[in-house]
Amino acid sequence: MRVLIVGATSGIAKECARIWAKQPDAEFVLVGRNEAALEAVAADLRVRSTTAKTSVFALDITDAVAVAALEPKLVALGNYDVVLIAQGELTDQTEAQASVAVIDRSLTLNVTSVGIFAELGARLLGRSGRGNLAIFGSVAGDRGRRANYSYGAAKAFIDTYVQGMRHRFAGTGISVTVIKPGPTATAMTTALATSGKLAPADAVAKEIVAGIAKGKPVIYAPGLWRIIMLVVRMIPSPIFNKLNF
Repeated sequence: MRVLIVGATSGIAKECARIWAKQPDAEFVLVGRNEAALEAVAADLRVRSTTAKTSVFALDITDAVAVAALEPKLVALGNYDVVLIAQGELTDQTEAQASVAVIDRSLTLNVTSVGIFAELGARLLGRSGRGNLAIFGSVAGDRGRRANYSYGAAKAFIDTYVQGMRHRFAGTGISVTVIKPGPTATAMTTALATSGKLAPADAVAKEIVAGIAKGKPVIYAPGLWRIIMLVVRMIPSPIFNKLNF
């Protein structure tokens, strides 16, 4: 089982990799921005599985030219069973409203880069005509809120992009999944005021890995967020606009 993980230093992605490492034929291709951090993830996986093979590629994942140069290297490794796209950054809404640089960085990393890797992943899986392409969105993309609409809008883009890719690959051996975690205890969320209500990353990863294996089109993790966000989407705007969250 060969797994490509883009944004492999993500807290949830690392927990997913640890689960996949339990398979005797596990092989990981780890892509991200920080080589030292990627090597640490690779070392952790090798400790957990003496048979796991790892390859590490560090690059600026927002650089389209660098990503294009990476593609033949990924192709050379062979076919893939899972492509997991996990890169992203939690945008500070106040900073995004005040700074051109902040909103530009947010959209480049959370939108443009994800779209580029989504198509790269589709091409890799298309070589064998089978496999699972899974992309991290968020429950924040289900409805825009004043507290985080820059981040939420980026995740809404991913949701729509995945819908189109799922339509494109309907009836083939390739499944396309959008992953919508709720607030999860990772390095990215340490500053959240709701720190006491964050889901454990390993528990979230278990639901994600199981959902990918089943080819689910949408994975809410924990699953309760499917109901929560259904309720949030149904709140009428005049009432919603009075809520402070």
